[in-house]
Amino acid sequence: MRRFWTGAILALSLLPATARAQEAVVGAPDAEALFTSPDPQLHANKQLVYKIIRDLLEAGRWDLADQYLTERYLQHNPNAASGRAGVIHFFTEVLKVEPKPIPEKIPPRVVFVTAEGDLVTVGFVHEQTDSRGEAYTTTWYDTWRILDGKADEHWDSALRP
Repeated sequence: MRRFWTGAILALSLLPATARAQEAVVGAPDAEALFTSPDPQLHANKQLVYKIIRDLLEAGRWDLADQYLTERYLQHNPNAASGRAGVIHFFTEVLKVEPKPIPEKIPPRVVFVTAEGDLVTVGFVHEQTDSRGEAYTTTWYDTWRILDGKADEHWDSALRP
């Protein structure tokens, strides 16, 4: 049986890239609809995350961070320090994000939004280039824990540079 699997894996590795192709990850046609829920608490949590994405991440309006993030904001991204001040420093001083007008809607790269209890997870289209220089899409995620109407903890799929 081991010989079968070894042969099968070898055969798959020799297939042209198109034979191993995946389905492209695409954004939802109406991202805003994904940030709603009939449950009032889940709706409020999703709306908060929507504002974090739109106002902070898309518009770079880190001057508004105190409206959306707790002071202790626990950060599990390996590139940014914990604390609201730490994440503001990361975006404004390390990444040099400049503020711009807050968009009416977020860009259509949200794939899904899941909310359960105090957690909200958003999946995004993420474009990458492989070792052969070929572009492909995969899914990036951000998860926030909501406490008293503000994001108190954050996880994502970031790697160290």
